[in-house]
Amino acid sequence: MACPNFKLNTGATIPAVGLGTWQSKPGEVKDAVEYALKEVGYRHIDCAWAYGNEKEVGAGIRASGVPRSDIFITSKLWCTYHRKVEECLDQTLANLGVDYLDLYLVHWPVPLNPNGNDPVFPKLPDGTRDIDWEWSIKDTWKQMEAVYKKGKVKAIGVSNFSEKKLEEMLPTAEIVPAVNQLEIHLWNPQHKLMDYLKSKGILPQAYSPLGSTNSPMLKDDDVTQYAQKYGLQPADILLGYLIAKDIVALPKSVTAARIKSNFTGALAAASKLTNEDITKLDAVAPGGKQKRFIAPPWGVDLGFDNWP
Repeated sequence: MACPNFKLNTGATIPAVGLGTWQSKPGEVKDAVEYALKEVGYRHIDCAWAYGNEKEVGAGIRASGVPRSDIFITSKLWCTYHRKVEECLDQTLANLGVDYLDLYLVHWPVPLNPNGNDPVFPKLPDGTRDIDWEWSIKDTWKQMEAVYKKGKVKAIGVSNFSEKKLEEMLPTAEIVPAVNQLEIHLWNPQHKLMDYLKSKGILPQAYSPLGSTNSPMLKDDDVTQYAQKYGLQPADILLGYLIAKDIVALPKSVTAARIKSNFTGALAAASKLTNEDITKLDAVAPGGKQKRFIAPPWGVDLGFDNWP
């Protein structure tokens, strides 16, 4: 089954479904990536420096036999590298074993101390995150634009940016982000932010599109009702709902059966859900089920609605 593509503001296309690799253990992720590409038909892999598994992801890409040019690869700049974007990117390229990325994102709008007590999550003596208060996101973005102009990445974007955070950098940006990757799902649809991104030509991507592990969303009454109606699984409805709304879905799994069903089921649901169905599903979170599953204790106001 061929995956539909969405268009980026660069003119390039991006597959509507990608394999997420967050929390995929090094021993499992190589096989997951290889299977997704070789056996199922995925052509989009979502990675990050901070996941600590990019070497294995790269091994899975090579083992699949699918040409690099046929695969859309995303990675992300970690918070301790906001002052040295190219250095973080070069580590990612070396670990993945590729010479360019299709998309490079600023993982969080939170610069952390690059010389702190930990390379990933530096902390202050009181246990809070050691934030690099002197550094501005605007300057991070200038460095992102520089690696784009060098050709090391084909597109640049952001992740976990609210409208407030985007407005802090857009006035001085030469290049509008191609993408904003966020926690988006039935219970955290962020309707207002989606409208804002559309107005700016920024494509939304959904991480954790099924919620958490053993997500309660899979038992949501509306979801199970549509699954029954269309002869699909609840996960298919949750993913298809996003794709039908032109949101890239990035389900994560290391289980072969789920990697396959997340792909085929998502595309089946996206083709079957009607506009009326989407309108009804859009009303689920505002109707009292709003819930965010991922909210790290950054100690900074990120500007999101419904942040715990």
